[in-house]
Amino acid sequence: LFLTACIVQFIIGPLVDKLGYKPIAIVGFVVTSFSFFFLAMTTSFNLAILACILLGIGAMCLNTVGNTLIPVVLFEGKDPARASNFGNAFFGLGYVLTPLLLVLFLQTLGWSYATSLSILGALVLVFLVFALTATYPQVPTGFQFSKAVKLLGNKAVIIAALALFCYISLEISMGSWIRTLMEELYGTAPNSAANAGLVLSLFGVAMMVGRFLTSTIKNLTAMGTKLITVVSLVSILAIVLMIITKSPALAIVAVLLTGLVFAPIFPTIVGVTFSKFDSSLYGSIFGIIFAIGLLGGTFVPKWIGNVSVGSTVQQSLLIAAIMAGILLVTSLFLGIGKKKEVE
Repeated sequence: LFLTACIVQFIIGPLVDKLGYKPIAIVGFVVTSFSFFFLAMTTSFNLAILACILLGIGAMCLNTVGNTLIPVVLFEGKDPARASNFGNAFFGLGYVLTPLLLVLFLQTLGWSYATSLSILGALVLVFLVFALTATYPQVPTGFQFSKAVKLLGNKAVIIAALALFCYISLEISMGSWIRTLMEELYGTAPNSAANAGLVLSLFGVAMMVGRFLTSTIKNLTAMGTKLITVVSLVSILAIVLMIITKSPALAIVAVLLTGLVFAPIFPTIVGVTFSKFDSSLYGSIFGIIFAIGLLGGTFVPKWIGNVSVGSTVQQSLLIAAIMAGILLVTSLFLGIGKKKEVE
């Protein structure tokens, strides 16, 4: 799914600049909804893989539209980092609510897997109605795909892509391994699996709250690079605490702190980078930096898992601490680039 999303993201970004927000949003909702229904009905592994590929395509359409549209329409387009934090807080909301909905459907109500997925597909169609009836800003005409290719060599884009490679690898690693980490620390304590799952949910809540709080900071874009440096440093300390602690309570504190300081990193990187370019290039820029970022989310969590086989997840989180250190160094160069550059 991540590899599919990575490849698709390179294509979807420039298409937003070329075709506008509405067509891509509609395609995103339709394909995402269809993939849920398809996954609910299929009994074949190969068809399930196809459904996941379609889900990746739909998700990247929606992800690109959301991340490029919000910085344009909020705060008169003058504070893209602040706008991006507000918009991405709703990603955190979905991160928390979607698993809870599945637990409600599957365990509390006793519905089947197929029924639960079909309901999610139907919910996506509700949002499609809004996409069809909404009014969108017009994108400039005359966009050439060669502009997107040219951005691949832009220093500001390259630095942002490297920063997102580090950050997305960290976020996906935490989402993948926090539960296992807590199960290791809880040991044989009663309800350890359920409590570990709750801690993972709290991580998502912390990210959501952190982004909403960050979005209240006026002129965030101007101070964004300094903010990323500070929270990257704190994230290193929080991850190190996860590595060395033997106390589940301290680990929970570290997880919550990590969620809070992770919260502004992605949207602020996106917003600060956007501030250096004309909005007519936002789709292409996001397509490049997010696609590279997804590579980090594809390989680093797996690397952590492979290392933990011979030891523990707690010990293998040293890899995450190193990635946070690289992010810290990269953040020092995020200020590279002129304001409102048009390629």
